[in-house]
Amino acid sequence: MKAVQYSEHGGPEVLALVDVPEPHAGPGQVRVAVRAAGVNGIDWKIRAGYMSKMRPTPFPAGTGMDAAGVVDEVGDGVTGVAVGDEVFGSGVDTYAEYAVLTNWAVKPTELSFDEAAGYPIPVETAIRILDLVGAAAGQTLLVSGAAGGVGSAAVQIARQRGLTVIGTAGEKNQDYLRSLGAVATTYGPGLVERVRALAPAGIDAALDIAGSGVIPELIELTGEPAKVVSIADFTAPEHGAQVSTGGDGHAAAFAEAARLFSEGALRLPVAKTYQLAEAADAQNASAAGHIAGRAVITVA
Repeated sequence: MKAVQYSEHGGPEVLALVDVPEPHAGPGQVRVAVRAAGVNGIDWKIRAGYMSKMRPTPFPAGTGMDAAGVVDEVGDGVTGVAVGDEVFGSGVDTYAEYAVLTNWAVKPTELSFDEAAGYPIPVETAIRILDLVGAAAGQTLLVSGAAGGVGSAAVQIARQRGLTVIGTAGEKNQDYLRSLGAVATTYGPGLVERVRALAPAGIDAALDIAGSGVIPELIELTGEPAKVVSIADFTAPEHGAQVSTGGDGHAAAFAEAARLFSEGALRLPVAKTYQLAEAADAQNASAAGHIAGRAVITVA
């Protein structure tokens, strides 16, 4: 089968489309014929070697963690899904024609494979950090870096939970944030003053998605370091804020995403699609940021 691999850490140019043996589903897993794979920041960070101390990479290595496709193998002990079912979920080496998933949910019929492939990591991350920060209905949440995949999911899920959301993004993505139900503003100097003007009653909690060095400002706005959670700024604990890098509620989060989509409360629009042979371009675009919505790789 065709898959994207690399044999050394480096820039996107180390990625190559190669022929490799097909993987097979083990106990508790399913294999899918991949229709689309989500492109996430973690993909290029691992490829570049930024995560090598915490998760060494054996070479040659595949890439990608999210996918949507059609189940064609079901491992021992798996229930509730059968060959032929359309699913989306997370696994390993998903930039490929076939991939093994360890967590998944049945894809709603109306949800396209392309859009579904962009759901897993963003939705699981958004639900995890919203739960961690403890924001409740009636409160006001600030999402710093709200136009990407995780930010888009966090805004919509928070709105569905009854929160007022203020989101930051670049000038060109202001209307996009408003379309998600957020009160939009820009990032950069003067953030504290702009947010206070929009939320004179104060900010109850804040999420740092972009890791752009705004932890002190978010703490100033919330007045309580414990009400600030980052997924990208590992200096946050130095300020008393929290960092969250992973969890184990994937299957439940994916099921929640499917439900919210079916209820019309969640959409993660696909900003651009790439072919497997264009994986380097896809990861390069992810690293550059400023994408409103998701980038995905279409496989079939």
